[in-house]
This record gives sequence, C-alpha cells and structure tokens, in this order.
Amino acid sequence: MPRPPVPRQRPHRDPLRRLGPVPWLAPAVLLILAVVLWPVVEMVRTSLRRIDTTGTDHGAAGLATYRKLFADPRLPEVLGWTVLWTVAVVGLTMLLSLALAQLFNQDFPGRRFTRWALIAPWAASVLMTAIGFRWMLDQVAGVLNRLLVDLGLIDRPQAWLGDAAHAKPWLIAVAVFVSLPFTTYTLLAGLQTVPAEVYEAARVDGASRRQTYRLVTLPLLRPAFLVALVVNLINVFNSFPVIWGMTQGGPNADTATTTVFMYMLRGYDVAESAAMSVVNFAVVIVMVLLFLRVSRWNEEQDQ
Repeated sequence: MPRPPVPRQRPHRDPLRRLGPVPWLAPAVLLILAVVLWPVVEMVRTSLRRIDTTGTDHGAAGLATYRKLFADPRLPEVLGWTVLWTVAVVGLTMLLSLALAQLFNQDFPGRRFTRWALIAPWAASVLMTAIGFRWMLDQVAGVLNRLLVDLGLIDRPQAWLGDAAHAKPWLIAVAVFVSLPFTTYTLLAGLQTVPAEVYEAARVDGASRRQTYRLVTLPLLRPAFLVALVVNLINVFNSFPVIWGMTQGGPNADTATTTVFMYMLRGYDVAESAAMSVVNFAVVIVMVLLFLRVSRWNEEQDQ
C-alpha cells in the first residue's frame, strides 16, 4: 500500500531576513529625518508665518514674506557678491590646490613637513582663523599695518576691513586659505591612484610631459576633481564663519553673502530670515542636481 506523500516543510525564515537591509538603514534614515528633513519642513513653515523677533506667531503670511524679501533693496547686491564670492573662492582654491597636489605628488626634501604644514588651516577652527586675521588687519594694533608702515610701503595704518572695497579681497583670501587643505588632499589622493604603467605607456608612445598631463593625468583625475569641486561649491556658498568673524557682513551688509544676510535678518524678521534660508536651500539643491547631471554626462562620455 503506497504511503501518502509527506508534505514538504518550508525552511524557517528569520523575520529579520525578510526585512533585508532595512534594520541596518533605519538608524541612518531616522537620523536624516530628524536632522535634515524636519528642520527643512520647519524652515518652510516658518517662512510662511508672521513671527516677530520675540518668537510670537501672528498667523499665516502666505507668500508675503517672500515678496518682502525680494523687495529688499539690499538683496541684489548681496546676491551679486555671493556669486562673485563663490566663483572667486572656488576657482582660486581649485587652481592652487591642483598645483599644490601636483607638487606634493613629487618626491622632494621636506615633503612630509610641507604636507603637515598644510593641515594647519584645516585643523584650526575656521572662526578662530577668521578672528585671527581680523586682529592682524586691525587698524590700530594689527601687525600688518605695523609691518607695512615700518617698511615704508604705506604712510599710515589702513582700515583694511573698514569698507567693502578693501575687505572683500581679504575675505576671499582667507576663505581660500582655509579651503586649500581639503581640496589639495582630495586631488592628491586622486593623483596617487593614477597607475604608473599609464605614464610609462605614454612615454613609450612619445608623449611630451604637457601632453601626458593633459591627456592622461587630467582625465583620470576628473572624479576627484568633481568631488572637490561640488564640496567646495556647497561649503563656500554656505560659508558663515569667515565673513562673520572678520566683518559681520558690514558695513551695511556690503560684505554679506546670502547665508550671512539670512543671519542678519533674524534680528528684524524671523520669517524673512527663514525665507532666505529656503532660497539658499533651493540653490544648494540646484547645484547638487547640476553636479549629478555633469557626473552622468561624464559617465556617458566614457561609454
């Protein structure tokens, strides 16, 4: 008599396995929701309310806050300076960092010491560095004025941070100074990933040093270059300590970028300050999307 078929027992599955990577990703997702998404929601909500400097909410304002922001006569100059500031600082940082990375990639006496020395602006607090430069440029007790007067290069001490025309070049210089370490080491890491065999093959093919650098080094350095570029764009655009530590955006918001201007507005209109924050956030998102678009274009070019 045939035996009845024995039903197959399904293997016991661990409930955690069914969730896949969710348990591992959940803490990071919750952290992002808590420190990124929720503040953005609150920022947008605040920009649509009437809130005075004491924090009292007087009801909905709709888009009136944004109309007030864009009608501010100081905003066009702030936007123009923000664009100039970002382009100048990022451009000079990338150029100088590329040269420094190329230098540090060579073998020369004292290379280790110079690499360590470059870390100093990165290790120090940016705000502390900005305040240090402000003291150095002080009209009364600043060491720069004393040095220039002693050398006979100027007749009397100058107020280097007293007006926008003199302050802006110094702000750009300090911002480049504190941006160099990260960018240089990022590009240096990219240079050190280029295989030596590629350079050997280029020499065998008769390529000159300039052709090798243009046709071999720069294309292989592109991923590191793009990373350094987008990080610098976001950091410089949102930079606050350098300008606030040296000029506090003055005089009369002449040296204020949109980030510093946003902070200045909080003393007059909290909702308008939040609206400026929303505009800044939108600009950063656009920059990131453009970066992703450029990266995708580069990938398509490689295929």
